[in-house]
Amino acid sequence: MAHPKRKISKTRRDKRRTHYKAVTPQVAVDPTTGEAHLYHRAHWHEGKLYYRGQIVIDSVETQA
Repeated sequence: MAHPKRKISKTRRDKRRTHYKAVTPQVAVDPTTGEAHLYHRAHWHEGKLYYRGQIVIDSVETQA
């Protein structure tokens, strides 16, 4: 098994980790409902599943 010959200093370790950044998720607004949602994700609004402004699943029809 590989073992480090010397201890890596905190500065050197932190330099290596500088590229890990937290990114805020992009939020879109649905043109039909005005609901905010993540890009490329379907979202529920008033019992209906919307994707790209169109109804994908209507839970009211499926339950009745």
